Amino acid sequence: MNIFYARSAFLCPLVVFTPVVITPVLFTPLAFAQSTNPNERSDIVVTGNPLGSGLFEMVSPTNELSGRNLDFRRASSLGETLSNELGVSSTYFGPNASRPVIRGLDGDRIKLLQNGNSLVDASSLSFDHATAVDPLIAERIEVLRGPAALLYGGNAIGGVVNVLDNRIPTAAISQPQGRGEFRMGSADRERSGAVVAEAGNSQFALHADAFARNHRDVAIPGFSRSAQQRALDDPGLVQPSGRLPNSFNQSEGASIGGSMIWSQGYAGLSYSSLRSIYGTPAQDSVKIDLRKDTIGFASEIRQVSPMLESVKLQFSHSDYQHEEKEKDSGTVNTTFKHRGYEGRLELKHAAIGGFKGVFGTQFNTLDFAALGAEAFVPSTRSQSTALFLFEEYRSKDWRLNFGVRSEQSRIRSEGDDPATTAGRFGTAQSRNFDAQSASLGALYRLDKVWSMTANYAYTERAPTSYELFANGPHAATGTFEVGNPDFAKERSHAFDLALRGRSGANQWSLGIFQKRFANYLLLAPTGRTRAADGSFEDPNTPGLSTSGQAADAPEYQYRQVPALFRGVELGGRWRAVEQGGTLDFVAKLDTVRAIQSDTREALPRIPPVRLNIGALYQSGAWYLRAELQRSSAQARVAANELTTEGYTLANAFVSYRLKSGASTWDIFLRANNLFNVEARNHVSLIKDIAPLPGRGLVVGVKANF
Repeated sequence: MNIFYARSAFLCPLVVFTPVVITPVLFTPLAFAQSTNPNERSDIVVTGNPLGSGLFEMVSPTNELSGRNLDFRRASSLGETLSNELGVSSTYFGPNASRPVIRGLDGDRIKLLQNGNSLVDASSLSFDHATAVDPLIAERIEVLRGPAALLYGGNAIGGVVNVLDNRIPTAAISQPQGRGEFRMGSADRERSGAVVAEAGNSQFALHADAFARNHRDVAIPGFSRSAQQRALDDPGLVQPSGRLPNSFNQSEGASIGGSMIWSQGYAGLSYSSLRSIYGTPAQDSVKIDLRKDTIGFASEIRQVSPMLESVKLQFSHSDYQHEEKEKDSGTVNTTFKHRGYEGRLELKHAAIGGFKGVFGTQFNTLDFAALGAEAFVPSTRSQSTALFLFEEYRSKDWRLNFGVRSEQSRIRSEGDDPATTAGRFGTAQSRNFDAQSASLGALYRLDKVWSMTANYAYTERAPTSYELFANGPHAATGTFEVGNPDFAKERSHAFDLALRGRSGANQWSLGIFQKRFANYLLLAPTGRTRAADGSFEDPNTPGLSTSGQAADAPEYQYRQVPALFRGVELGGRWRAVEQGGTLDFVAKLDTVRAIQSDTREALPRIPPVRLNIGALYQSGAWYLRAELQRSSAQARVAANELTTEGYTLANAFVSYRLKSGASTWDIFLRANNLFNVEARNHVSLIKDIAPLPGRGLVVGVKANF
């Protein structure tokens, strides 16, 4: 593995001279990606739909990021890269650990994929765990919801995020090509770069990539702790300001892959490695040392028979580990290991009575281990097997689809480690779940401009190992988390309706949605404080537990409650100028309200109303973009949750493109939070001790040929 460390030492000086391929930059009513070439297509094929579909023709709501739009949004984590897309926010546990939140749903309800394969990491286990994929390597990122999402399991109830990087090439590469990027930032003194190189002929295709990222603690406006939190703090507590403590990051990774190509398909392998050391703002003294190695296989054979159009097989094996260490001494407090494999077989059949579809199976086995005195979950093995079917009917004005999935899963807890866990997890036990899901969607063209869509989905999700068996202190988040081994399946009914319009460069969309849960799994603070040994705070001696230890960890408990999510999503683009350059105005607004159905109490960590307005100008080699992001105050809060003030951020982006033969060079400058506004993400578990970054400039160069 040391080869990847050796390569990264030379990465930054070389990245500027590495060949690049830029994916087309496209606009959709939900994604706001803008085409840089008037001759480019206005739609692309979304790989999340197994039958293929242009974004505007998708029945389910879909977001897509690529090209300059991805350059503008690209951040150090997947969650922050997507956090301003319509209906998408993030868990923001500092700049290094941030997972996407879709329509207020987070954690295991959002399925993360890399090239269609499950992303094996521990990011859904805890907010401080980073996703094991770096946006620097991504060529395109798709966000999917609705019937197609159910193909990936009950834990895609909120949606699917698919990161595409072509590590296993699926088509012939006729000549060498690639991309390279280097960027520097002021707010966190970022130095990062990535290279991608591809080559081949009519029979073979090769892919290689590498990246490195290094940044220090991020600059913030004012205090790291909010005014509300400072009022609750001990008067003697040191209050950091100017920099967010323990928010540094050092990451690097590389991948190599290759495929055999023939007229009716391909078959390929890839190997990738990721290393990251980063701080967690929740605990100044803790750093996380993460590594992940993945071997992947993918193959597709087309035109198998008159009734079978294609057979597609994917398989991956991942070995993930991260250690939570003392920052100064390097002492390991807890080690998390997540190893396993996943396989997926898809068979696409020819039209039957006007319906075309995909059916198949998916299976996985994941071994999870938490080792150390501060392990808050026991070691577990999770196994699942699923069958799925997705069918679609298309006519001139109608598109109808439906999907069904049946999944059987078993989760086994290994119970206590007598030497470390002191009886917190009990004896070994297992739970079996049989989850069924179904969906129905339709799109109807009203005329050449307008169309309507409607979707319904019933979903069952089995609880995860940590929702069932957690019971202990988690050092990196500074909390004490408690699960319940008797939890039932999470069941929900979801509806959404949308009206879409498109006329030339002008596009609009209006959508409403509702999700009703019978037994939503909720992680919420109880208001109690516990010590590392599990004892509660002694009411007679504040700050100490009944056992005499420091009671400094707030208790968070998983509960099952009836819940209701409702929201509105509105997006549009209007072209104001089309001569001598183009000037477009764009706007996005989304809101979600989530309550506990029986008590009408607000659920925790629900994003407030958000409005994004911007302007994009393009003329020749110049591309300019400016935007205002408004996040309203969030006063609808759960018990033991603090309110969050609203804020407005101003951002700008400018790039200039140089051409030299078949090569292009983009020199760009991005300005974030121009007015250095204090902003706190209400969805974040640590919003009151970790604001969003302050004013920062990012300058970079991107080479393509």
